[in-house]
Amino acid sequence: MDIIKQAVGIDVSQKELVVCLGRMDAEFNLELYAFKVFKNTEHGQKSLLIWVKKHTLESVNLRFVMEATGVYHESFAYFLDEKGYDLSVVLPNKISNYIRSLNLNTKTDKSDSKAIAIFGLERKLDKWHRPKKIFREMKQLTRERDQVINERTMVKNQTHAEKTEARPNKSSLERLKERLLLLNKQEKEIKKEIEELIKEDKELNEIVKKICTTPGIGLITVSVVLAETNGFELVKNKKQIVSYAGFDVRERQSGTSIKGKARISKRGNKNIRKAMYFPGWTAIRHDERFKTIFSRHISKHGIKMKAGVVIQRKLLEMIYTIYKTGIPYDKDYLQKQELEIKEEIENI
Repeated sequence: MDIIKQAVGIDVSQKELVVCLGRMDAEFNLELYAFKVFKNTEHGQKSLLIWVKKHTLESVNLRFVMEATGVYHESFAYFLDEKGYDLSVVLPNKISNYIRSLNLNTKTDKSDSKAIAIFGLERKLDKWHRPKKIFREMKQLTRERDQVINERTMVKNQTHAEKTEARPNKSSLERLKERLLLLNKQEKEIKKEIEELIKEDKELNEIVKKICTTPGIGLITVSVVLAETNGFELVKNKKQIVSYAGFDVRERQSGTSIKGKARISKRGNKNIRKAMYFPGWTAIRHDERFKTIFSRHISKHGIKMKAGVVIQRKLLEMIYTIYKTGIPYDKDYLQKQELEIKEEIENI
């Protein structure tokens, strides 16, 4: 068999690396010929590499392919990059859409690794590059801030519960107060570090300022989106960023007998969705354009949360567009567009 291409499909989880080896011959026939599971640890990653070397040809190009699964794929991605291997990290929506196109009857980690291997053999994929240092540090800070805020919410709830008791414990309340002060201090420190980090990069600082001209969007929101996407490294269009965040709509339908409600997939990056929540409602309150869009969707189905998601999705698309074009938000964009269309019609 004259092998022209080899791929290692890897389904990554917190604890395991589920691996499938595939190859393509000169007549473009595909073969999946080996499968194994390794622990997602340093020892497991080294064992995986030894196993792959035993079952592949050194003379033929070999590409590792995996999904961008939160943070679980990162350590192995860095490991392969250090060893000089070709690696492609693919957006989850691309893989999930591809798996659906294969019409697989079952969905398991093993079947996913097989699909990823086939995807790597059939497609021409870009090589993965390490995220810029600034985006890596930004992700660490924004995620730390999120943890601090979650803990602060928990302490506030504990304080409220303690105060509502018949006989509150003064010592407990004092300790809760001290913890709350500490968490407030840490949250402010982290925010300042994020601001200083962005200011160090003049080009990034300018584009962040332009993005923050969008209603409801502030520094932290932009920081989360850029950190979680590594500056939109893998994103090629608005549809991809919407899907990566899990804002894309999924419909449940089977023939004419079953048709469920359309819902957002939530199969994407939860940190981005969480970061867009409050900006969405702020934009609705303070910007006529978003208020109009919100009202229009409310009139269709009467569900405020569903209409709110539409605004969150549009704001995310705007962050991406402004980042790519460098053009600040224009609140009169729709009116100008309608005027241009009207003038074109009149000139016909």
